[in-house]
Amino acid sequence: MSETNAKFPNREGQTVPNVTFAIRDGEDWISKTTDDIFAGKNIVVFSLPGAFTPTCSSTHLPRYNELADVFKSNGIDGIVCISVNDTFVMNAWAQDQEASNIEVLPDGNGEFTDGMGLLVDKNDLGFGKRSWRYSMLVKDKVIDKMFIEPDLPGDPFEVSDADTMLKHVAPDAVCSAAVSIFTKPNCPFCTKAKALLSQHKMPYEEIAMGKDASSLSLRAVTGRSTVPQVFIDGQHIGGSDDLEAYFNAQ
Repeated sequence: MSETNAKFPNREGQTVPNVTFAIRDGEDWISKTTDDIFAGKNIVVFSLPGAFTPTCSSTHLPRYNELADVFKSNGIDGIVCISVNDTFVMNAWAQDQEASNIEVLPDGNGEFTDGMGLLVDKNDLGFGKRSWRYSMLVKDKVIDKMFIEPDLPGDPFEVSDADTMLKHVAPDAVCSAAVSIFTKPNCPFCTKAKALLSQHKMPYEEIAMGKDASSLSLRAVTGRSTVPQVFIDGQHIGGSDDLEAYFNAQ
């Protein structure tokens, strides 16, 4: 699949548009310029049609957020998400997504997106003017690489994903396994399992019973009623003793 297509311009080798973003930071309005964001830095950018929309929330932003540390260890100074939304919407979305590794930039007037030649009409959805989905690597304000979604109906999502960008930035990069662990407060076996994961340098998502999930959810997913229950890359490992056996067998 080609990274670009005839309808949208490939701006590789050109500088990013010179604009100022109006951002709400707590109770204050601040302005960030193109220089503030890109000058002297290696920045990965991904742009999407809208905050809180399905693909953007379920896949596009979460995976970039998940791989942020891998990008950083391979020379990337920051990851930026741009959308033609206002700053209040973008801030609320980032908070809802718990996307602390991503800087969200509100291109409320579409100036940056228009300058990229990627402002499209989505009036049929009641969206007005929005960004076409794309990603790019920017080095000191110069666009080094672009991945622009193909000109197909709807909202294609084939080439602007985080894994495609990471493969370009660092073809040999190794991503951590996806690890989730069901726990309960004050559970010594849960503490043991989390210590084992940390010892083996495996970042994990903790799913706390009573807060993030119910006992019914635990039984439905694992077939068990005890905690901890650990999953690694989709494989159900089991409790703390099972996890210890898993590591000993490696």
